[in-house]
Amino acid sequence: MALVGVQEGSTMELDLRFESVHEGILVSGTANVEVTGECGRCLEPLRFDRDADIQELFFYSDSESLSDEDEEQYTVENDVIDLEPVLRDAVVTSLPFQPVCRDDCKGLCSECGVQLNDNPDHHHEVLDPRWSALAGLTGTAAENDAATKSESDEREES
Repeated sequence: MALVGVQEGSTMELDLRFESVHEGILVSGTANVEVTGECGRCLEPLRFDRDADIQELFFYSDSESLSDEDEEQYTVENDVIDLEPVLRDAVVTSLPFQPVCRDDCKGLCSECGVQLNDNPDHHHEVLDPRWSALAGLTGTAAENDAATKSESDEREES
């Protein structure tokens, strides 16, 4: 599932220039679309405008420069061009791969899913299970150190 995209049926502002050239029609300009989705770190909803640059040559179908191997080339058919695949390719390639709500978004806690932007001091004590046998020793050692220190403090006072 994609994190961001353009909703089907949403409006698109186009500022395009169509130029007749020897091989066909050159289309250049920009497309402005509203992008919606969710942050890749914290999953909060996103909504922003994106400009995509467009420049594509539509070859005349009877053009000599168009060979049989050029199946991926766009063509002019019956004096009509189909802009949809060009616009889709331009917009999709301009979208961020991992969108974020802001540059310093901290995301979600990997242990419990708490929003770290709201609670930046949130953390969990995570113990490596390979060291679990030593966990009892650390607690005992700390208790022994505290007992030894209190005994030495009592001796100094006497």
